Amino acid sequence: MNVYLKALRAPFLAGSLMPVMIGSAFALTQKAFSFPLFLITAFGVAGLHLGANLLNDYCDAKGSDPINLRLTPFSGGSRVIQNQELAPWVIMLMALFFFAIGLAAGIWLVCLDRPLVAVIGLVGLAAGWAYSAPPLQLMSRGWGEVLIFFAFGPLITLGTYYVMSGSLSWPAFALGFPQGFFIAGVIWINQFPDYQADKEAGKKNLMVRWGPEICRYLYCIIMLSGFFVVIFLSSFVSLSYLLMLSFIAFPLVFKAMRILWKEYLSHEGVIPAQAFTIQTMVAHGLLLSLGLILSRLIGV
Repeated sequence: MNVYLKALRAPFLAGSLMPVMIGSAFALTQKAFSFPLFLITAFGVAGLHLGANLLNDYCDAKGSDPINLRLTPFSGGSRVIQNQELAPWVIMLMALFFFAIGLAAGIWLVCLDRPLVAVIGLVGLAAGWAYSAPPLQLMSRGWGEVLIFFAFGPLITLGTYYVMSGSLSWPAFALGFPQGFFIAGVIWINQFPDYQADKEAGKKNLMVRWGPEICRYLYCIIMLSGFFVVIFLSSFVSLSYLLMLSFIAFPLVFKAMRILWKEYLSHEGVIPAQAFTIQTMVAHGLLLSLGLILSRLIGV
């Protein structure tokens, strides 16, 4: 059983469930929150995310993972195929199973008079497939981070709010931008240890195209954007100033940037920065959700 859990890389579910929480918190501010709908949405999103994780492992098993010796707890894949713990066909079968869970949740929501879930869910499914699988395989073409930004940020917050309220909302879409930046930052920092293997495998992501030295600057820009876009949300999207509570998480990103700046060529030295990046994503999402909930409670 442990090997199957290892293959799922379930801890990375924070990257998709945090936007669900944010979209739900915004629905609460609009008096549209539903706990049953929250659960169905969370299960559906989790299914699509786990399916994408497994598909990524399956596709990378034919690419960079077999030659990647710079492994960390956060990058390099689950290794269950490379360690001969599970056969590739098992991983693909698991991926299809979890994609089916996501689709089943979507069909359930469509039957609950949420027809646009079909469109939003299929876009999410297509994004998970296009990121890893041929012929697009956008993770190898320099478009992976952009795809992840939208698929794990605005698409989920908008979709969650739509499930709750039955309507689309520009603020709900914009609320996904911070998490979009942070999940892109997670993908970005995980490419530093993978750089050599990706380069040798012909995986032409932006890290391979531009090199680690330049990409450490871009990592800082991506992560800082996740914070400063909150100022935009508070100032121009008519959302509460209590969203600024999310800046409490800033010390985490400061630590991540400081460590990466010095250790970007060391796959072991970068591990704490990888951990702080994920912690930033989670803490910021929780604080942003808290700000939304408090704005509802105190009416600001």
